[in-house]
Amino acid sequence: MELFWLFGTFLITLALGVPVAICLGLASLAYIVASGMPLVIIPQRMFAGIDVFVLLCIPGFILAGNLMNGGGITERIIRFANALVGWMRGGLGMTNVAGSMLFGGISGTAVADAASLGSVLIPGMKKSGYPADFSAAITAASSTVGPMIPPSVPMIIVGALSGISVGQMFLAGAIPGILMGVGMMVVCYIISVRRDFPRQEWKGVRELVASFFSAFWAIAMTALIVGGLMSGVATPTETAIVAAIYAFVVGAFVYRELPIARVPKIVIDSAVSSAGILALVGFANVFGSILSAERIPQMIVSAVLSITDNKFLVILLINLLLLFVGMFMETIAALIILFVPLLTLAQAVGIDPLHFATFAVLNLMLGLTTPPVGVCLFVCANIARLPLLPVVKAIMPFLLSNIIVLLLVSYIPAISTWLPTTLMAR
Repeated sequence: MELFWLFGTFLITLALGVPVAICLGLASLAYIVASGMPLVIIPQRMFAGIDVFVLLCIPGFILAGNLMNGGGITERIIRFANALVGWMRGGLGMTNVAGSMLFGGISGTAVADAASLGSVLIPGMKKSGYPADFSAAITAASSTVGPMIPPSVPMIIVGALSGISVGQMFLAGAIPGILMGVGMMVVCYIISVRRDFPRQEWKGVRELVASFFSAFWAIAMTALIVGGLMSGVATPTETAIVAAIYAFVVGAFVYRELPIARVPKIVIDSAVSSAGILALVGFANVFGSILSAERIPQMIVSAVLSITDNKFLVILLINLLLLFVGMFMETIAALIILFVPLLTLAQAVGIDPLHFATFAVLNLMLGLTTPPVGVCLFVCANIARLPLLPVVKAIMPFLLSNIIVLLLVSYIPAISTWLPTTLMAR
C-alpha cells in the first residue's frame, strides 16, 4: 500500500507538470506518512544525498561556464566554428554543430548550450534563408553534445553515485561526443544538399587563424580541466574552482567584455542553478533510499535476468528503458533514481561500469530532444517562435543519427573506455 502512495503521487504530480524535484519530494512524503515513519527522515536523507565532496564540482563548473559566457565567449566560438566549417553547403548548420562541440567544453549543460548558441544562431540561420524548424532542430540536437564533452554535470552526478572517477567519466564521454557531432554534421550536409541550403564563401586561412586565436582562451579552458584531472595535480572540485577563477580572469581582463559590476549577478544566478540541481539530488536520494528499502532494484535485476542473461540483450533492454524514461523525466533525476539499480544489473552480466555509465548518460541526453519533456526542444522552439510539432519533425534525422552513435557506444566498449584507460590509471 505504501508503494501505491509512492508511485501514485509521483506519477500524478509529474502528469500535472509539477517540477521533478517537487514530485520526488511529495512522493517520498506520501510514502513516509502512509508507513508511519518519522518525517525527520526526509531532511536526514536529503543531506546525506548532497553531502558528497565531488558534488562541489557542480557550482564551480556552472559558475565558470556563466562567467565565460558573460565574457564574450559565445560570439568568439561561433566565429571560429564558422571559419572552420561555414564554407560547406549548409555552413551555418555545420557551424551550429561545431559551436556546440566547442561550447560543450565550457558550459557542461545542454540547456545552457541551447539557450546561449540558439539565441545567436537560430535568428542568424533564419535570416540567411534556412527554415525556422530546421534551425531550431539542429540547435536542439547539437546541444546534447555538450554534456558528453568535459566538463559535464551529469558525469559528475554519475561519479558521485557510483564511485567511478569523475576524470575517467569526463574522458569516457569525449569520443562519443565527437562521434555525435560528426554524425550530425553528415546529416546536416545531406539535408543541405538535398534542399539546396545556402553556403558561404571561404574566408581564407587568415580568418581561420584569427578566429582561432580570438577563441583560444575559451577553448583552452577544456584543456585546463582535462589536464588538471589527468595529471592528478587537482581533484575535480579543485579543478572546478580553478576553472571559475580562470573564466573570471579571461572574461574581465583578457577579453575585457565581463564588467566587474555584472559578476555578483552571475554568481547569484550560478548559485540558484546549483541549488536547483542539488535540491533535485537531495529529494531523489530520499526517493532512491525508499526504493532500496523496498528492494525495487533487486526486483528489477531479478525480473530482467529471468528473461535473459545475454549481455547484448540486456544492453538493448537498458537502452529501451532509458530512452522511454528520458521522454518523461529530467536527466539528473532519472540518473539518480535508475542508475544504481541498472548498474547492478549491468555488472551482473559483465558490463564494465565505466562503459555502462557512458552509454547511460548519452542515452538520457537524447531525452532532452524527445517530446513530451524535451527541455532543449522547448528552448529552441521558443527562440524560433514555432510550435513544438514542426521542430519535432525536423529533429528526427538528427535524433536517428544520435541513436546510431548510442548503439555504437553501447556495443563497442572501447569507444568509451579506450581514452580513460590509456590516459589514466583505472
